[in-house]
Amino acid sequence: MDIRAIGAAAKAASRIIGTSSNETRNAALRAIAAALEERKAEIFAANEADLAAARENGMSAAMLDRLALNESRVKLMAQGALELLGVPDPLDRVFDERVRPNGLKITKKAVPLGVIAIIYEARPNVTVDAAVLCLKSGNAVILKGGKEAINSNLKLGEIMRAALESAGLPADCVTVLPDTSREAATALMTLNEFVDVLIPRGGAGLISAVVKNATVPTIETGTGNCHAFVDASADLDMAADIIFNAKTSRPSVCNALETALVHADVAEKFLPLMKSKLDEKNVELRGCERARAILGGCVKPAVESDWANEFLDYILAVKVVGGIDEALAHIARYSTGHSEAIITENAENAARFLREVDAAAVYVNASTRFTDGGEFGYGAEIGISTQKLHARGPMGVDCLTTYKYLIEGDGQVR
Repeated sequence: MDIRAIGAAAKAASRIIGTSSNETRNAALRAIAAALEERKAEIFAANEADLAAARENGMSAAMLDRLALNESRVKLMAQGALELLGVPDPLDRVFDERVRPNGLKITKKAVPLGVIAIIYEARPNVTVDAAVLCLKSGNAVILKGGKEAINSNLKLGEIMRAALESAGLPADCVTVLPDTSREAATALMTLNEFVDVLIPRGGAGLISAVVKNATVPTIETGTGNCHAFVDASADLDMAADIIFNAKTSRPSVCNALETALVHADVAEKFLPLMKSKLDEKNVELRGCERARAILGGCVKPAVESDWANEFLDYILAVKVVGGIDEALAHIARYSTGHSEAIITENAENAARFLREVDAAAVYVNASTRFTDGGEFGYGAEIGISTQKLHARGPMGVDCLTTYKYLIEGDGQVR
């Protein structure tokens, strides 16, 4: 695999799609959606090869489910492409327009990022979901998935490349790397000449490796050590429902709850109520000494690493705190800047929490599970950014653009 040749081809393709019309890009999305449906037998055959290898290697049932593609999942990928047809052209945005005293007209306008590289793990649907977002926003994309899904990913890439050509765009607007090795990932992370931004999608280990090794600009996504603080004034039934939803509706995702902080004034009443709800899903609790004193030996002693851990499982850390000051200090120390919540009827504490918590999404009286582009009304997303430059929170097509200044004059000199 010649990574430089792949990068150069993607860069050349990005110049064409970056100046294409919204109609042309929409035609490509329609072609991709149709091709996915028409060639699904090929997709299933490639996916079965991946599943057979995964079973042979002892992959867990949960991971096999993430890897599997079926009729409904292929249909969802096709629908994802078609849903973007209704999204306004992200490149048809003028942020500012002014005429200077010297007559210069200055326009600040949205443009694509260029070439986006994405490194991700097992789920092959990401191959299509990420690609169509990049295409809608006028970018070329280089995709590197995990070895578990290599046959599925290559087949999906082949189908999208053919669809792009049928719509009049270069096939190299989408490239799936055939090499899943660590060396290939490192080469992609350092392809500064051709790649404009790198987005890792996966667990903490993947994101850490990218941040450590990449010389290409990166956008960190995903890692979510999310907290909920149950204030003394909270509606305790509401708090129990919110924590139950945030922890158990889908524990393996980045917006799932990992730590509950409970005000000491309501801990004795609330903790048994919370535990009763969580017992419905057999959630393991790891608590501080005060939480264990209330709930007893069914709660495992929490260790320091539990406060920083993204469990992604039916495990919840629980800490009794003296008040909002201690809760805010705990969150400031251990939060990954993803999603944080307070359950309270105290307007002053709610306002303070919103103001002082440094995270992409800060909630009052609602589950952290809402941190999602679709739930926010922005449509599909490429991930949840936990950093501040240049995007933060759910990243839809608008976040896959930058801007440039257009200056028109009639002979001005300085």
